[in-house]
Amino acid sequence: MQAAHAAGPAAPKASPSAVAAHERITRDNAVLVIVDHQVGLYTGVRDIDTLQLKHNIVGLTKAAVALKVPVIVTTTTENMWGPMIPELTDALPGVKRIERTTVNAWDDPRVVAAIQATGRKHLIITGVSTDVCLAFPAMSAVAEGYHAYAVIDASGGFSKTQVDMGVQRMVQAGVAPVGYSNIAVELLGDNASPDAGAVYAALGIPFAGLVFDLNQYFSKK
Repeated sequence: MQAAHAAGPAAPKASPSAVAAHERITRDNAVLVIVDHQVGLYTGVRDIDTLQLKHNIVGLTKAAVALKVPVIVTTTTENMWGPMIPELTDALPGVKRIERTTVNAWDDPRVVAAIQATGRKHLIITGVSTDVCLAFPAMSAVAEGYHAYAVIDASGGFSKTQVDMGVQRMVQAGVAPVGYSNIAVELLGDNASPDAGAVYAALGIPFAGLVFDLNQYFSKK
């Protein structure tokens, strides 16, 4: 009788990054988390032009609203770092922000409770600064079983070196870096959607707007 072969080693569990890379993010499973886009912190941003940063975060936010993706907003110590930038306040009428004192937004139970209340596991996170206000909660979320997508060009840091180190650290922890427009169109999913016009208008990409206008023109022919 032939002896049974010994069982081989158990297959390793997939890393959070590997799982996140193969799961599609949609308007039905995502939540946008906006961390510390405050006037005082913007004065220190050096890796991206602040006008471009405002354009990107406001565009992403408006696209999320158009797609009915829940938006969670948190600020830190406003008597130190000032209020949320007015452009975001205007883009989010009626959305209440959570002001906290913790450095890591994930350490405030109200922030976590607000995310949990959405019932969604895919977190699109943006923050100022990239290496702290974005990186810390993104990594904490992954550690808690969430999928985190860090929107790098809708976040800002106080030096390129700090941003680069923050992105590397997030990637090592399983966070997926994304851009503001590619994550929005991934959520959109279909250019035939009735929400497509609002999403592209929100993103404010000149060439995309022209192409969309041409498409609208020729579709009436």
